[in-house]
Amino acid sequence: MVEAESIRVVHCGGSELSFRRAVFSADSKYIFCVSGDFVKVYSTTTEECVHVLHGHRNLVTGIQLNPNNHLQLYSCSFDGTIKLWDYLDGILIKTFLVGHKLHALFTLAHAEDSVFVIINEEKPDIFQLASVKLPKSSSQETEAKELSFVLDYVNQSPKCIAFGNEGEYVAAVRDFYLSVYFLKKKTTSRFTLSSSGNKKNAKNNFTCVACHPKEDCIASGHMDGKIRLWRNFGDEKKYMYTCLHWHHDMVMDLAFSVTGTSLLSGGRECVLVEWRDATEKNKEFLPRLGATIEHISVSPAGDLFCTSHSDNKITVIHRNLDVSAVIQGLVKDRSIFTGLMIDPRTKALVLNGKPGHLQFYSLQSDKQLYNLDIIQQEYINDDDLIQIELTKAAFGCFGKWLATVEQRQEKESELELQMKLWIYNKKTQGFILNTKITMPHDDHITALCFCNTEKTEKPLTLVTASKDGHFKVWILADDSDIYQKAVGWTCDFVGSYHKYQATNCCFSEDGSLLAVSFEETVTIWDSETWELKCTFCQRAGNIRHLCFGRLTCSKYLLGSTEHGILCCWNLLSCALEWSAKLNIKVMEPDPNSENIAAVSQSSVGSDLFVFKPAEPRPLYIQKNISREEVQWGVFVPRDVPESFTSEAYQWLNRSQFYFLTKSQSLLTFSTKSPEEKLTPTSKQLLAEESLPTTPFYFILGKHRQQQDERSNETAENELVQLPLTENLPAINELLHTPAHVLPSASFLCSIFVNSLLLSKETKSAEEIPDDVDMEKEKESDDSDEENDFTEQVQDTNNTDLGDDIIHQWSKSEEKELRKFRKIDYSWMAAF
Repeated sequence: MVEAESIRVVHCGGSELSFRRAVFSADSKYIFCVSGDFVKVYSTTTEECVHVLHGHRNLVTGIQLNPNNHLQLYSCSFDGTIKLWDYLDGILIKTFLVGHKLHALFTLAHAEDSVFVIINEEKPDIFQLASVKLPKSSSQETEAKELSFVLDYVNQSPKCIAFGNEGEYVAAVRDFYLSVYFLKKKTTSRFTLSSSGNKKNAKNNFTCVACHPKEDCIASGHMDGKIRLWRNFGDEKKYMYTCLHWHHDMVMDLAFSVTGTSLLSGGRECVLVEWRDATEKNKEFLPRLGATIEHISVSPAGDLFCTSHSDNKITVIHRNLDVSAVIQGLVKDRSIFTGLMIDPRTKALVLNGKPGHLQFYSLQSDKQLYNLDIIQQEYINDDDLIQIELTKAAFGCFGKWLATVEQRQEKESELELQMKLWIYNKKTQGFILNTKITMPHDDHITALCFCNTEKTEKPLTLVTASKDGHFKVWILADDSDIYQKAVGWTCDFVGSYHKYQATNCCFSEDGSLLAVSFEETVTIWDSETWELKCTFCQRAGNIRHLCFGRLTCSKYLLGSTEHGILCCWNLLSCALEWSAKLNIKVMEPDPNSENIAAVSQSSVGSDLFVFKPAEPRPLYIQKNISREEVQWGVFVPRDVPESFTSEAYQWLNRSQFYFLTKSQSLLTFSTKSPEEKLTPTSKQLLAEESLPTTPFYFILGKHRQQQDERSNETAENELVQLPLTENLPAINELLHTPAHVLPSASFLCSIFVNSLLLSKETKSAEEIPDDVDMEKEKESDDSDEENDFTEQVQDTNNTDLGDDIIHQWSKSEEKELRKFRKIDYSWMAAF
C-alpha cells in the first residue's frame, strides 16, 4: 500500500534543457544538461536519459566536469551549494556550502582545490566573479566560505565570461566593456567600444565571449551580428581586433574548437557557422536547425559539437557538421492556446509546440515523440510579422480523428480562419489531412468538441462554438465519387441563443445532450433532434468552464464563471444543486471516475480542490500547489492503478493529474522521486564499466546469463517456472530504441526471435552434458537405456495405480545415477 503522507507536488518535465551550456563527458559518450532543479545525463548515441542527478533545492545554474577526475561532475545552484557527482552511478559524492546565490560555475585544471563562481552581493544588478576554495574533508557536507574576488561588474550569464590560454587570463564582457584579468600578474586591462547614439555604433553591445585554448586571442560577439577577434590585449595601447560578419542579428554564443583552428558561432538565423582559421572567406554552414541557437559546446575529445536551442532542444553534431542526435524536451511556445490533451493511442501529452505544430510529448520519458505540422507553412522568424496561430485542437473517435483550428488577424476586419480535420492512417502511423474548411465561422472559434460515444448507428459529430453567436454541428458523411470511396465533414446544424457569443461546448458522457454556454447562459440541446431542452442562468458573469459529470454523477452539469462562482446544476430537476465561491482557472473531469479537479487562483498561489458533483464537500484540498498561476490541467489514465487506502487520496488511484504553470513547467502529484521514475531498463543502460550499455547487450550478454542461471536453478529444483517474456529487458528496449541507432534487421532477426522463445519445461537426457567422457558406442547404449527409462516413467504416470504409484526420479537424482553407471569398475577384478 502507498502511504498517504508521501503524496507531493513534483516537477515531471518541461524544465529548460537550454538554460545553460551542455557539457560533454571526456569520452563523448554522455552529455549533461541543466533541467530545472536537476542535472540530466543523456547518452549521445541512444538519446536516452540514463540518470537524473537530484539533490539541489533550487534552480541549477552551472555544471562543469572535474578537471582532475573526468568521471566526476560539479554543479552549482541558487540554493548556495556546489555539489560533486559520480555521474556514472548517479551518486552525490560531496556538497560544499558556499552561502551565496550562485549564478555560474567555471573550473580550471591547474586550480586543483578551487572553482570560480558568479555571485551578487549587494545590489541585484551588480555581479562579481569570485574564486571559491573547496576544502578537503571526509564529511559529505563541508562549508566553503573562503572566497576571493577576481572581477567586479560582470554579466551574470556564463556566456559573457571565458578563461583562455590554459587559465592564464579571464575575459569578461558587459554592455560596451571588455575586461581581461591576468591571474598570475593580477592585473586588469579594459577596452571600450563606442556607445554613441548614432546608427553606426548603436549595436556594439557585447553579447558573448570565447577564448582561444592555446593562443592569446579573444573572440567577442555583438548585437549587430559582428564577431571581433582581439589580440595584443596585454597592452591597452597596442591592442588590435579584426571583424568577422555574417549574422544579420545578434550573436548568441561563440566557441573555439579544441585545437583552436575553428570558431563556431550561432544566433537567431538557426544556422551554425564554422569559421575555419578564423577567416572571413573560409567558413562552413549547418543550416535549418529549427530554432535560435542559444548555446554552443565542444566535447573535450573534439569529435562532437552541441547546440542548445530556444525551443528546448539539444542537437549533437559531428565534427564534419552532420547532425547525429537530437534531444527534444517540452517545446516552450509563446502561449498554449490548445490546452493540454492526451492522445488516446500513444498516451502522449499533446499541446502547442513550435509555431504551427502540435507536439506529442512522452510523460514517462520526458521527451518529445514527434511533431505534427498543422499549418504547413515555412515559419519566418520576425517579431513584427503577424503569424498564423494554431488556436484549438481536439481528438475524436478515440484518437482516430483530430480537429484543429488556425487563425491569423492583422486587422479587426481581416480575420483568416481555417478548420482542418485529420484522420489517423495505420500504414503511415500518422495523421493525414481529410477535410479543410475555410471560414467555418465569421468570428473567432472559442471551443470545439467531439461526441465520443460508442454508438455505431449515430454519425461521428463535431461541434464548434464561436463569437459570431452560433454553434455549428459537423458530421462525417459519405464523400465518394466515381474514382474512389471517401468520407468528409459537412455542416449539419447551426444553433444560436439570442445572438449571444458562444463561449464553451461539451457533450454528456453518453452523447445524448450537448451543453453550450452563451456568455452568462448555459443551454442544453438534444443531440438527436437538436432541440433546445432547457437553460440555466445565474447572472454571475460569463461562463469560463463547462463540463458534465461522469458515471454515477452523469446527471450533473458544472460551470464556473469569471466572477469566481462554481455552479452545479441537476439535469433531472433543472435546478441549481449547489454553488461555491471559487476563482477557478482550471477545471478538468477524470475520465475514469466521478472526480473533478479544480485549480483556483489566490493572492498567495494556486490551490487544488478535488470533488464529486454529487456533493459540494471536497474529497481533497491542496494549498499552494504552485506559487505561479496554473493555466492548464489534464487527467492521464494510469496503466497500472495505484493502491491508496486513504479516502482523500483515492482520486489518484486510476488517473494522474498533470498541470502546466505560466512559466510552462509541468508538475504532477507523485509518490516517487525523479530517479525512481526512470524505467529499470534505462537504469541498466549504465554498465559497470565506463562504456554505455546498449539495449542489444541484454540480448547478446545478460539475457544469456539469465537463461544459464535459470537452467542451473532448474537442475536443482523439481518445479520449473516459465519466464515472463513480456518483461524481458531485451524486448522492451528493442521496441523503444530509436530506429536510426538499430543495427540491420538481418543481424537482429535470429537473436530477437530466440529471445521471444520460451525455454523447455524439461530436458531430455541427451541434452544434459555428461561430466565423464565416454566412447561413442557406450554413449549410444546409455542414451537408449535412458530413453527406455523415461518412457517407462511416463507410462506409469498415465496409469491410475492408486496408492501404488511408482516413484519418479528427480533430475538431480537421474544425473547422479548416470554418473554412477558410467564409472569403470574393472579394477575390482584384481581382488
